[in-house]
Amino acid sequence: MSTKTILRAAALSAAVALTGSPAMAWEPTKTVEFIVPAGTGGGADQMARLIQGLVQKHNLMKQSMVVINKGGGAGAEGFLEVKGAKGDPHKIIITLSNLFTTPLATGVPFNWKDLTPVRMMALDQFVLWVNAETPYKTAKEYVAAAKAAGSGKFKMGGTGSKQEDQIITVALEKQTGAKFTYIPFKGGGAVNTQLVGKHVDSTVNNPIEAVANWRAGKVRPLCVFDNERLIYKEKIAGDMAWSDIPTCKEAGVDMDYLMLRGIFMAGGVTADQVKYYSDLLEKVRGLPEWKEFMEKGAFNQTTMVGDQYKNWVAKEEQRHMQLMKEAGFLAASK
Repeated sequence: MSTKTILRAAALSAAVALTGSPAMAWEPTKTVEFIVPAGTGGGADQMARLIQGLVQKHNLMKQSMVVINKGGGAGAEGFLEVKGAKGDPHKIIITLSNLFTTPLATGVPFNWKDLTPVRMMALDQFVLWVNAETPYKTAKEYVAAAKAAGSGKFKMGGTGSKQEDQIITVALEKQTGAKFTYIPFKGGGAVNTQLVGKHVDSTVNNPIEAVANWRAGKVRPLCVFDNERLIYKEKIAGDMAWSDIPTCKEAGVDMDYLMLRGIFMAGGVTADQVKYYSDLLEKVRGLPEWKEFMEKGAFNQTTMVGDQYKNWVAKEEQRHMQLMKEAGFLAASK
């Protein structure tokens, strides 16, 4: 065999070996920025910080992850930053309903299609809360008192303007005939603090935002805005568990509202990069600390990825457009 033939065979063998070897999977090469398009203390902020803490605690990622709150402009600050990071796989963002409400209400040049869906982590509930020192034990009693007091006498605290808390408030008014004065605050934590301090009469805080004060006997849940009662049966305050809270429909308020807690990346990223974060988040969901968090916050633990997630988001955008239109919250150009 000639030397030339031997060299050609060796080259062919090397090429086969290279072709047959598995490609290295993508992973971050620098710190990952985890954007929260909302203030501190709210449900999105709490979930993002839990994810970051669990990733670090269990060494799920070689690079570090840092949570950054960018809630300006009802979250537009955070969304526009990730939109502007097209192709950058080192930014992820947690989303809530302002993914839909902020561009619809403000006309800011952003749409969820500017991002890449990664994974739905859960759906969050809304509960009608009052201060525990008030006499109201049911939603029916509270709504009756608000109607009797007259237009705008009762104050409803919520996160931001023309966002999910105010959408629910307007829907509650239309359903019951009561009329509230809506007072916006920067985050869910601040909203619940205002209720404890009696600066507002009620809120529609997410469970995770109010559970500590419920456990401490400072606030009282009246109903949950869902079609079915919550499933969690562990006692939280006295003899009450999440499953003991009636649905608002049981109290004569025929409405429901669930909010997305999902993760997106910038547009223009690769399938391998999306898969990395989807797999990472699935590992987080399997941890006992995550399961405890889900129970503590009474989350609906639905998860989605891929086309199923993308299609769900598209449908929610249309639903929010209708809700915003009915509430009179659409920007003039919409």
